[in-house]
Parts: sequence; structure tokens; C-alpha cells
Amino acid sequence: MKNAFAIVTFAGLLAACAPPALAQAPLDAPAAGDKLPNVALTKELLYVLMRSEIEFRAGNWQAPYMTLMAAAQQTRDPRLAQRAGEMAQAARQPEQALAAIRLWRELAPDSEPAAQYHLAFMILSGDLAEAEPILRKRLADAAPAERGVALFQAQQLLVRATDKAAGVAMLERLAAPYAGTLEAHVVLAQSAQARGATELALKEARAALALKPDSELAVLTLAQVTENDAAMAALLAQFLAANPKASEVRAAHARLLINRKQFDLARKEFQLLLKDQPDDLNTLYALGILSLQLNDQAGGEKYFLRFADLLAASPDNERDGSKVYVLLSQLAEERGDLKGAMRWLEKVGDGERGAWFNAQLKRAQLIGKQGDTAGARQLLAGVDAAQPSEQAQLVLAEGQILRDAGQQEQAYALMQEGVARFPANPDLLYDFALLAEKTGRVDVMEKTLREVMVQAPDNHHAYNALGYSLAERNIRLPEALALIDKALKMAPGDPFIMDSMGWVHYRLGNLDEAEKLLRAAYALRSDPEIAVHLGEVLWHKGKKPDALKLWREARAKDPKNDTLKNTLARLQQRL
Repeated sequence: MKNAFAIVTFAGLLAACAPPALAQAPLDAPAAGDKLPNVALTKELLYVLMRSEIEFRAGNWQAPYMTLMAAAQQTRDPRLAQRAGEMAQAARQPEQALAAIRLWRELAPDSEPAAQYHLAFMILSGDLAEAEPILRKRLADAAPAERGVALFQAQQLLVRATDKAAGVAMLERLAAPYAGTLEAHVVLAQSAQARGATELALKEARAALALKPDSELAVLTLAQVTENDAAMAALLAQFLAANPKASEVRAAHARLLINRKQFDLARKEFQLLLKDQPDDLNTLYALGILSLQLNDQAGGEKYFLRFADLLAASPDNERDGSKVYVLLSQLAEERGDLKGAMRWLEKVGDGERGAWFNAQLKRAQLIGKQGDTAGARQLLAGVDAAQPSEQAQLVLAEGQILRDAGQQEQAYALMQEGVARFPANPDLLYDFALLAEKTGRVDVMEKTLREVMVQAPDNHHAYNALGYSLAERNIRLPEALALIDKALKMAPGDPFIMDSMGWVHYRLGNLDEAEKLLRAAYALRSDPEIAVHLGEVLWHKGKKPDALKLWREARAKDPKNDTLKNTLARLQQRL
């Protein structure tokens, strides 16, 4: 969390601090700030350039490098020196790269990219003595309004120094003439934090905030170096009370609240941010996710729809809406709108392979849910899957489609073949185990789940599944309790594991503990299975009206729920 809001504040500054990537520039395109000589692109020069590129792409860097360096000295064209530097850098030859960059700097003394690269390479190569006067002059020459950025640039460059102590000492010398500025205190605070000098970091950050109590940069720096989350939250809340329009601090506060799992308060902060920037996609996305976390599906869908509308109105190559489309599809599916769910999935482009691939699997599952099992399997058969992991996912998806269609034995045969093909895929093994239990093969289920535990010891689902199965069959209850307890320690707060723990306590006769756990699980996730279990516990505690109410809620959400049907039949009840 500590870096989450620092990035928000310093993103623009830090982007300016890093040396720009060496970009290949054609001879007729001047690099920024370069004053170019009048060089005719003769046939001979063109041949030299083309031959150098061909040789370099063939894996030979030295000859092209030397050719371009000679041509740069002869023509005085800085672009040739720049390209020579690129070649040396790609070949991981720092000394030759630095020589080329020095020549580039000599030929284009006003080029900011050349200056940045010159400094970066000097610092990386440990030549701080050569870099210090250049940095000092840049700071002195900077206009007062730009000096802060120059200080941040110096800090970011010096962070890369191999001799960390020398880099810190140099930063302190560079900042000393500007000790009365907020930016100097901020860079020194960050530098101190980076090397673990917490007290010094706090001292510098507090000094920055004292200079300008309404500075977002200063308070975020102080928050960043504050170790205690509670103190950090109090600091940001106090600042926001005095500066309610401080959007970056509010965003940082919201992220801190998320980190502390205070989702309702975090959502309120993002809602305030949205009032000032109603079209901010990041805020809309955060609000959508938080709403779902708070079981407010309608609210989440509202924010995601707004996100999708804005993205459709102003397409952004840097912004992929796939995650939002998938979430909108899930929400549509939950309310039974399978066609709507399909429409959202069709919007998922192939820009991100993983998102597109998963969308195809989900499309097939939705087609199957609409009764077209053959069409669903046909779609999967047409999905290109070169990697074994993707091939295993196709088996999983097809198996689920067959299960949804009630074709349990066909699904078992398919999954059994899949496990034979991909025996080291824990996800496939896990699903196969659950299907084995569903078809009455409990010995296969237990053997397979234990194999999952061997392959993926941190897979809490496997421990929970085996523990729940034992509890459901009312056998080996102490072992079931131990397995579920292990799963819950791996994933504390997981409502489904809490449900399992409640159920095993019910089987052990601990009705009060069972009720407490199941109520907590149902508060986190109003799932029909949890409702059925909680209802049975309440039924046996004599709270029959409460039990009936929960069962009706479960039936409304999932009328075909097998656990509900079995429970009502066993207790000889009708709703």
C-alpha cells in the first residue's frame, strides 16, 4: 500500500526523471533539441547506413557501431551517434554506449534526451564525480518553478548509483542550497526511506508539510514514510477535513481504506472524487469493484455501464475495457439475462490474449446454459489453444458444459481423459475430483484431492473440498475439522470455507459455533448453499421461522439447488 498513493502523486514527475528510451530516428527526422548539420543523404552514405543496420540485425554490433561512430564524427550528425549508442546498449556494452552518448551530447549540446542519457550512464557506470557538476549546473540554471522537478530528476538518477552511500551523499550536497524548499525536503525524505532511515524520513517529510501545510505532495510524502496504517489514515483524514478538494490525497485515502478492508468508507471517498470528475474511468472502475465487494450489484453495474459508455464514446488505445465487459457479463448472467451476458462478452477484443481466451470459454458456457450443448462444444473446438495450459482449460470448460447439461458420465469420461493428458495441472485435477464425488466415486475424489495438495500445497480449495466432503458424509469429523481449519488459515475470511467450518461444527454438535460461523459467512456472501446450511442449523435450534425464511431466499436465487432439495426432503419440509 505504501507505494500505491506515492505513484499517484509522483507519476508525472517520475516519468520525466527516467531517461527516455533511445529511439531509432531516421536521418531526415531531427531528435528533440538537436541542431542538425546540412548532410546530403548520398548513395554512399545510404549504403553505409543500410549495411550497418543489416549487420546489426544479423547479430554483429561491433562493426556497425564503429561505422556509425566514424560517420557521426565525419558528418557531425548527432543521430548517427545516437544510433551507435542504441546498438551498444542493446549489445550490453556500457563503455561503448557511454562513448557514443558523449559524442551525441557533443554534437547536440542542447538535446535534453542526450543530456539525460549522458547523466544516467555516468551514474550507472559509477562516474559520480563527472555527473555531479552537470547536475549542480542543471539545478542552478533551472527556473524556480522548475527546480523541484530538476531535484526529483536528480534523485531518480542517483537512486541507480551502484555506490548507494555515495549517491545519497551527492543528493544531500545537491539539495543543500535549496534546503528551504518543500521539494528538497521531499526528495531527502524519500531517499531516507529508501535506505531504511525512518526517523530521518519522518523529520524531512514533516519539515516539508510545515513549509506548506496545504501541499498534497508534502502530506502524501509524510503518509508514505509513516509505518503505521492507522496513523497514516488519521493523517490523511485530517488533511482532507482541512482541504476537501485535495483529489490526490482523497484517492490515496480511498486506497488505504481498501487496504484496511473498510470498503464502505472507501466507496464514499471515490464517490466524492466522482463528483469532481464524473468521467474519470479509474474512479468509475474502483466504484464498480467496491460496489460488488459490498454486494451492491445494481450499483456496480451502474458504474461499469458508465465506464463502458465513456470508453465507447472516446476509444482509447491505452485502455482495455475487457475486464469491465466481463464483469457486466457476469452481472447480466446472475439476473438471468444470458443473451445480454453474451453481448458483453462479444465486446472483449483480442488485444489481451488471456481476457479474450477466457471470454470464449465463458461464451461457450452461456451457449450451453441456453440448451445448445452441441453449439457450445463446437465453439470450444474452434478456439485456438497452442499452450498445454490453455488446452487443459478447454477440457475444464467442456466438462462444465456437459455437467450443466446433466451429462455427468460423459463429463467424467472427458475429464478422466484430460487428467491423463495433463496430470500436472492442479486446476484440472481439482475439478475432476469434484466430479468424481458428484458421480459417487468418493475414493477417486479423495485420492485426486490429495494429489492436488501435493502439487499445490497452498491450494486452500483442495483442503476445504475434502474437509467439507467428510463433514457432509458425517465421517472422520476430527480430520474434516483439521482440513477446513488449514484451508481457513490460508484464506481467512473466505465465506465458502467459513460455511464448511460452520457445517463441520454442526456435524460435531456445536450448534452455537455453527450458527455464528454460518451467519458470518452469509453476511459476506448471500449464497444459496450457505443459506441452506444456516437454515438447517436454525431448524435444529428451534428457530423454524428463520430457517424457512432462509430456505425461501435460497429457492428464489436457485430454484434447482440440489442441497436445498435434499435438505427439505430429509427434514420432510415443503416451502
